[in-house]
Amino acid sequence: MAAAIISAFATSQTVFTPIPPPNSAHNFAPVGTLDALSHTAFTTLAHPEFPNYGVRIKKTDFCDEGVGAYTGYIDIQARHLFFYFFESRSNPDEDDVVFWTNGGPGCSSGIGLLMELGPCRVVKAENGTVHHPESWNSNQNIFFIDQPIGVGFSYADYGEHVSTTEEAAQDIAAFVAIFFAHFTKFQGRGFHLSGESYAGRYLPAFAAAVYDQNPRLVKAGIPPINLTSVIIGNGMTDAVGMMPTWYEQQCTSATLPPVQTIQTCVQMKMQMSRCTKWLKESCQDIFDSINCAAAISFCDQITFDPFVATGLNVYDISKPCEPTSSGRCYDEIDEIVKYLNQKDVQALFGVEVPQYDSCSDKVNMDFGLALDMYVGSTEYVAALLERGVRVLIYVGTYDFACNWLGNEAWTLALEWSGQTEFRAQELREWTVDGKRAGRTRTAGGLTFATVDGAGHMVPYDKPKESLEMVNRWIAGEPL
Repeated sequence: MAAAIISAFATSQTVFTPIPPPNSAHNFAPVGTLDALSHTAFTTLAHPEFPNYGVRIKKTDFCDEGVGAYTGYIDIQARHLFFYFFESRSNPDEDDVVFWTNGGPGCSSGIGLLMELGPCRVVKAENGTVHHPESWNSNQNIFFIDQPIGVGFSYADYGEHVSTTEEAAQDIAAFVAIFFAHFTKFQGRGFHLSGESYAGRYLPAFAAAVYDQNPRLVKAGIPPINLTSVIIGNGMTDAVGMMPTWYEQQCTSATLPPVQTIQTCVQMKMQMSRCTKWLKESCQDIFDSINCAAAISFCDQITFDPFVATGLNVYDISKPCEPTSSGRCYDEIDEIVKYLNQKDVQALFGVEVPQYDSCSDKVNMDFGLALDMYVGSTEYVAALLERGVRVLIYVGTYDFACNWLGNEAWTLALEWSGQTEFRAQELREWTVDGKRAGRTRTAGGLTFATVDGAGHMVPYDKPKESLEMVNRWIAGEPL
């Protein structure tokens, strides 16, 4: 579903007023304040340390009246990543900065913005947006980014593409550095990388790129990024470890009563040992791309395909998958697509593609062919924890695809200096307004938390609880 690309959208009235890049870091002149930006023209941000990168940004009165809202593109030569940025409703001059990406791979963060945790939601496209009181920008400044190239409003000029998380990470790290260098009021603020689903693979690598880039920034006279935490919701951080838990989530009472027939569960159980053995040998012990792909196909056939055949929602086992145009079980996603394809909305944002899709099949296929998911990101998590970057893994209990069983398993198995202490902790209840919201375990900088009654998209299913959770986390308070 990759969109056809044009160099400029015909109905947009946006014009470009680039700022010439300085010759060296010594004469670099930051824009300094968001107030300097225009509603009608993109301002181009550049930095001599990143000669192949630029950031175009403009004010965009959208979604949250009274709060600074901005849209723009991260330009990497012939590649262009689209983003939204919203200032905090509380104290934008002091609150932390949060980055959000959806997963897929290949799905747009317009879903996160307009369905889950953004300052507004789209219920019916023709009615526009409605205020969302439990938005995560209630207490944080927040980005939503369509990445990698080919997702949402992002595009490439000549068919360039990205097919691995590590490639995508370099673009995100450069963008963050340029933004913070120009808008000086955010320098030194706590910076948190967040997202869901395939973001469990993305974010640890993105965080590592941001962290490892800091010495380069300091050497160039740029303030380092205060990378404070990584927040992963229903993540696919360890795909190899997740696949065996698909049996447990549909055939045991780990969450709800079994949803699968006894006969199917018996057949599945008889083949699980072959699945896990093959995955370990071919995808973990030695990464053999041919045998790993074969193992994945076999495990999918015996565990994932039978669940899909039940007609239940892979993102919420408590309900059926409703038929939708997008095929993703939620009417809201179809309405978001309609809304973001309205020409006046696209003109307002200054986007440069004629067609918006919620997810790109091409990007998904490119990452799939590279077996990017099965590389995993647990080692990045361990390395970040050792360097003082906190990590929150939260999971809605009703999710099937990236369920709490698989996420708990890899956090317990993670090898890091706090592993013994973390494993020794029993799951305890965490509450919101005196009512149980889920269970949690924490030690050192690592926290695992479940959210009762939520599916794959926790901020959508449990907006109050998710906001309370993230506010406590960013404030450094225990759940």
